[in-house]
Amino acid sequence: MALKIDRELVLASSSPSRKMLLEQAGVSFEVVVSGVDETVPASLSPAQTVELLAERKGKAVLPLRPDKPIIAADSVVSIDGLILGKPKDDQEAKATLRRLSGRTHQIFTGVCLLANGREEVFHQSTKVTFYPLTEEEIADYVALGESQGRAGAYGIEGIGVVLVQSIEGDYSNIVGLPVAETLRRLRKLLQA
Repeated sequence: MALKIDRELVLASSSPSRKMLLEQAGVSFEVVVSGVDETVPASLSPAQTVELLAERKGKAVLPLRPDKPIIAADSVVSIDGLILGKPKDDQEAKATLRRLSGRTHQIFTGVCLLANGREEVFHQSTKVTFYPLTEEEIADYVALGESQGRAGAYGIEGIGVVLVQSIEGDYSNIVGLPVAETLRRLRKLLQA
């Protein structure tokens, strides 16, 4: 099938969401976590941030698996010109959800592809609009534990889907990897 990639890939990420997306796409892969430092200059835009981090992750894994195609990715949530990281605790998760309530934010995912001695780095952005949320809805959602470890304090592939009013762009990008674009670009890299 033209959509398939017939080689085993390396996913340079421990993200369960990225693993799920590649499994749904029928891709054979192994996970190799980079463990790189994720600090970046505050002056970088969200797009520059995710591209830099994805490239850093991919290049850290390349010496470990030099003969396999590598996919590395990083995602951030941005609103009001700020990058919203993963909440440190429930209070921070609630504050993040209040900020997103009734408004549109963007998810940026940077992807680094390494194959056949070549590299391609790109990003994709998707706009997400939340319904206005009550304090009770915010507290109930945070109490579920789904906010922890998630940029923007929610997971659209889980119960967080009920917070979302509309999406403009690629759904899988919100989950953590623009999987269709990633696999199309990787196929071209493997054929070149």
